[in-house]
Formats: sequence, structure tokens, C-alpha cells
Amino acid sequence: MADDFCLFTKDTFIIKPPKKSPLLLRMVVLLFAMICGIYICSICLKQIGSRSIGLLATVHVVERPCETTNVDPSEKPYMHFPKPKTFSRAECACNPVRFFAILSTQRSGSGWFETLLNSHMNISSNGEIFSVKVRKSNASTILETLDKLYDLDFLTSASKNECTAAVGLKWMLNQGLFQHHEEIVEYFKRRGVSAIFLFRRNLLRRMVSILANSYDQNAKLLNGTHKSHVHSPKEAEILASYKPTIKTTTLIANLKQILDMAGNALEYFKSTRHIIVFYEDIIKNQTILNDVQDFLKVPRMDLHSRQVKIHKGPLSSQVENWSDVEKTLKGTPYESFLHADYKI
Repeated sequence: MADDFCLFTKDTFIIKPPKKSPLLLRMVVLLFAMICGIYICSICLKQIGSRSIGLLATVHVVERPCETTNVDPSEKPYMHFPKPKTFSRAECACNPVRFFAILSTQRSGSGWFETLLNSHMNISSNGEIFSVKVRKSNASTILETLDKLYDLDFLTSASKNECTAAVGLKWMLNQGLFQHHEEIVEYFKRRGVSAIFLFRRNLLRRMVSILANSYDQNAKLLNGTHKSHVHSPKEAEILASYKPTIKTTTLIANLKQILDMAGNALEYFKSTRHIIVFYEDIIKNQTILNDVQDFLKVPRMDLHSRQVKIHKGPLSSQVENWSDVEKTLKGTPYESFLHADYKI
């Protein structure tokens, strides 16, 4: 009985572990596979999406070149489509831009002429940028400055930005032009820059303007302020009250020097596309400004300036030692300068 009881007890408490269900294992494997699949798919979708965005961005950056159809082949070198780094030309990106430079001498009406051009909604002339010494220190810096200007990245108050159709500057002949004329002429021809020569016929009037302006730099007649250009008749009257004395011993030599300078400039730049304009001609007949606008290939507009002419009337009333000047110039090639050549 005792043995039977013990045996019974052993048989009763020896419990075999149950077999694992194959269905449960399959479900676990399937669930794991689904999770891994979802994870892998999400990574693939991200990669495909980023590649698509990159492709779209690449397509967006690649732009079709602006067309110049129905244009005379001789005009194409002067049509440019700048892509400035500092702003976007937006809807005007395919509007061609002409490059120009106003080449002149001090007190020849270039400041007034430039304000006339800048009154045109599509013309930007950026002033005497080479009056700054460092910009004209050598040929390389000159060309680098010109590149920045003609790429429309030289921003001034005159800049029209995206809808500019003609961009340029005012450049005095003594601001590095002669010293580096070979490099500049080559640059003008390579980049299609047109030159606008602005001269003054009566160099004696120019000399009066130079002497009066030089005097006012120290005297500062306008309430202690020097002004090279004025915007009211009253200011013009105050500045014109000073009558300079012209040094007659060097007068003829000075007049010849200016004529030679203008002649040399025309000779140096004769191979470039250019136009010659005279200050007196514009005053007598402002339709000449239409010729300039046609030269720059911009729509004709009525141009205007707020500047007021300072020295008016006959020269005899503007020079302190007029009789000496008359004696010096009579019988010389410069005698015609003694007479008024326009009325205003």
C-alpha cells in the first residue's frame, strides 16, 4: 500500500512541459516581418522624396537662355542679360540691358546730363565711381569695378534694379582712362560697352565754371556749404556773383591741353561703339536727347533735371579781367570762345 501510494504520488506530480504552438510562432514572425517591412518602406520613401526634390530643384535652377530673335546680328554683342547676385531681375530677366559709359571732363555739363538720363525709368547711370582712388589704382581694379557695375551688383540711388535697360557711369578722362586706355578699350569691345562722349564747345565758359567751383570749395557761399550743382535760381545767382580772374599767361596753353585731351580720347576709343554729344547743343535743342536714347536702344521719353544753370548771359559779365582775356585770345584759334554761342 505504501509503495502504491508513493508511486501514485510520483505519477501524479511529474508534469511534462506543454508543446509550443506553431501557430503562435508564425504570428510572431509575421508581425516582426510586417514591422520591418513598414520601417524599410518608410526609409525608401524618404530617399525617393529627397531625390525628387533635388531633381525638381535642379530643373528649377536650369533656366532657358533668353532669346534674341529678330535682332540685327550687329546688335547682339551689345545686348546683355545680367544675373545679379544681390537681387532677382524677376519678370525683367529676359529684357536686354545695354552697357554704357559717359566719357567727359569736369564742368562740361556731365552732372546735368546724367540727371537727364536718370530721369528715364529704364536708365541707371551711377555717377563718378572712379573718383574713389582705390577703384582706379590699376587696370585690374578698374575692370573688377566695371564687372560689378555691369553685373548690376553696384547698387546706388540711381539703380533701377530689375527693369534696368541701360546701365553705366560717368567717367572723367583724368580718372584712369588714359593711363589704362588699352585695357579699357579691350574691355569695352569684349563686353559690348558703348561710349557717350560729352564735351563742351566753349572751353572758356568751362574754365569760368572750373575757377568758380574751385573758389566755392573754400568760400562756401551757400550758408557755409559747397555745392557743385544747385536746384534753385537763388542758389545759382549767389554762386554766379563770384567773377574769377583768368590767368592770361597760361590761358592758351590750358585751352590747347583740354582740346588735345578730348582728341586723344576720341582717338583711343575710335574702335568702340560711340556717340559724341555737346553740352551747348543739348541746351539749344533737347531733341538731341532722343538721339542718345536711340543710341542706348531705350524707349523715348521726355527727360528732365532739377539742376539749375549757374552761369548765364555773356561771358564778359562773368570774368573779372575780361579785357585782358579778349586781348589774349583775339587772332588765335580760340577767338570764337569770346562770343556767346547759345542763349539761355
